[in-house]
Amino acid sequence: MPTAPEIAVSTFAANYSCAQSVLSAFANQFGLPVQTALKLASPFGGGIARRGETCGAVTGALLVLGLARGADQPSGKDGIYNLSQEFMRRFEEKHGSLLCRELLDFDPAAPDGWQNIKASGKSKTICPFLVRDAAGIVQTLLETTQT
Repeated sequence: MPTAPEIAVSTFAANYSCAQSVLSAFANQFGLPVQTALKLASPFGGGIARRGETCGAVTGALLVLGLARGADQPSGKDGIYNLSQEFMRRFEEKHGSLLCRELLDFDPAAPDGWQNIKASGKSKTICPFLVRDAAGIVQTLLETTQT
């Protein structure tokens, strides 16, 4: 059976965004239909709607953590904030940034920015590793932290 990181990379290779790839890799585990996960995460690709902000692999991972351990009451959010911060710390430690434009060294929000990223090939050479690592960090955190 493929692991969540393997599923995420495979989904990314099928031309889904980083956010869609990470969230959908965990969808079945939390009773979320994959098609719903793909829809929910669709605005977050390219650093949130191709603006180069927070990497889609990160936002997808945070959505997974929210599904797994999120607060469903106004109080009690400290746990998910702490878990999310730990995810972001690990991801940033490994990749040097949480921002799409810094990770790809291009600004998708600039004129022709997204076309330039695609032409450079960086979305095919860098993003699969970001997706894999984000899913792997989430998997590790869910396996090693309390519910």
